[in-house]
Amino acid sequence: MSGTIVVVGVGPGIGASVCRRFAADGYNVAAACRKPESIADLMATLGDRARAYAVDAGQEADVLGLFDAVEKDFGIPDVVVFNAGAFERAAVVDIAAEDFERCWRVGCFGGFLVGRSAARAMLRRADEVKGTIIFTSATAANRGSANFVNLAMPKFGLKAVCQSMARELGPKGIHVCQVVVDGQVLSERYAHLADERGPDALLDPDAIAETYHHLTRQHRSAWTLDVDVRPWLEKF
Repeated sequence: MSGTIVVVGVGPGIGASVCRRFAADGYNVAAACRKPESIADLMATLGDRARAYAVDAGQEADVLGLFDAVEKDFGIPDVVVFNAGAFERAAVVDIAAEDFERCWRVGCFGGFLVGRSAARAMLRRADEVKGTIIFTSATAANRGSANFVNLAMPKFGLKAVCQSMARELGPKGIHVCQVVVDGQVLSERYAHLADERGPDALLDPDAIAETYHHLTRQHRSAWTLDVDVRPWLEKF
C-alpha cells in the first residue's frame, strides 16, 4: 500500500508508533510536532519518504502552513491523525486561566484546525472514498475526574468536533473517527508500572498503531466512529 499520512503531535509514544506502522506500509510520512529536533532519531528510521515539520497545533497559521507544505511535498494526504495535547494535573481552584486556555487550545482547538485543513484537502479528491481523519482521545472524553479538568475539557470538546465532522463528512467520502485510549501507554515514564503489573498490563503503542492502521482499511458500509482500546487487565 502507499499514500500519505500526516501525524500531528508526534512524540515517543503513539505518534512515533503510528509513523512507523504506516511507513512500513509504504506511506509518505509527514511527522509534525513543536520541536522536530526531538524526533530526529525516529525520522532517521523512517527513510527518505518521511519529513518532519515544526507545528504548534494550537496556532492557525502553523496548521495552514503545514498542510500547504505537505501537499507540495507529497500531495493531498490520505490519512490525517491528530495526536496533540497538553495537560497539567491540578485542582480546579489552583488552575491558572492561561493554563486552562492552553490545554483547550492545543487539545481541542488544534483538533478543529487540523480536522478542517484535512477535510478541505481531501474534499478536492474525485474518489468516492477520499480519506481518513483520526483523533486520539482518552478516557477523559467520557468522564471528568477530580484534578483532570485540564484533560477532560479539551477531550470532551474534541469528541464533539469528531462526531460533528463524522456526520457531515461521512456522506462526502471522508471517514472521521476517534480512538479512546483507556489506560496508561507503555513508555519509559511508566516502565516501572509494567514491571509491577505484569505482561501487557499497559497499552503497547505499537498495538495501538495497528488499530489506527485498521481504521483506514474499513469498508464505508461499516465505518467505526468511536473505538476504545484498553489493556486486557483493565478493570471496567
